[in-house]
Amino acid sequence: MNGTRPSGPVIFVMGPTASGKSSLGLALAEKYPLEIVNADSVQVYRDFNIGAAKPTPEEQQRIRHHLLDQIALPEIYSADQYRQEAWKVIDHCHARGVIPLFVGGSGLYFRAVERGLAAMPPIDPTLREAIRQEGETLGWAKLHTRLRHYDPELARRIPENDSQRIRHALAVVLSTGMPLSQWQQQQPPPPALTILKLVLQWPRDWLYRRIESRFEQMLGLGLLEEAKQIWSGGHDRQHPAMKSVGYRQLFTFFDGSRSLEGAVAWAKQESRRYAKRQMTWFRDELKSSAVSWNDMTLAFEKVDDFVRHHGMESRRL
Repeated sequence: MNGTRPSGPVIFVMGPTASGKSSLGLALAEKYPLEIVNADSVQVYRDFNIGAAKPTPEEQQRIRHHLLDQIALPEIYSADQYRQEAWKVIDHCHARGVIPLFVGGSGLYFRAVERGLAAMPPIDPTLREAIRQEGETLGWAKLHTRLRHYDPELARRIPENDSQRIRHALAVVLSTGMPLSQWQQQQPPPPALTILKLVLQWPRDWLYRRIESRFEQMLGLGLLEEAKQIWSGGHDRQHPAMKSVGYRQLFTFFDGSRSLEGAVAWAKQESRRYAKRQMTWFRDELKSSAVSWNDMTLAFEKVDDFVRHHGMESRRL
């Protein structure tokens, strides 16, 4: 299956954190012959539940979900691993007469499903760690300047404070001698999918208020206890899941480096920044696929047309 590219109808529900993607996905899947496929890079990890806004057990019973709780720490779930599993899910859904509905906010996951991923060379973890330490010491803006020297094309697409992508890009060029942008150009042909894209759009100030309100709700549901249990496992704090927004900030309270009030304020701030990055990532899709927060009927109309076009009836209730 690794080399097999799927074809056929697929639906994407995309958008920033707290924009209502999961609620819309559930509502659509209850009306039409759809099954939900997770497209969130934190929800693939076990134990990351409340802070990752993972569908509840009751919601998972209502509608079949795929690609949740795939692995546990300390394993790392790569974008290519996700791509392989997602393509399998697409084929399995089509074989059973349902359309896969990808729901989430991880832009790279959507890109991996739609276009595939270029083969990436193995990178020495020692080099990655050395770059990380240098970035923490000198500041990521300086390493971004260095990246502009090695790979100006990619540097134009990466913000100066995106430590993870800067580190990866530098590690690739320093270990292989070839810029990451050139590796990406070797990408194989994409799968023959017919994709309906829905991107949820909110006024920025309203979305920010929703983000803060939802974080308070998560705390009320037990996020602090969940984060403490993960923190007490002694996992590598550089693990991608350990650096996810919300958890990373609460860990500083357990470390004693911040008060609870300070950690929560930082988590809300970083959640807003994360939403801004997501909106930037989905900017091109918004031009043709935007669904306004106050007009969800448009989403149902588009899905209804899409489902009918592909010869499928509404879900029988």
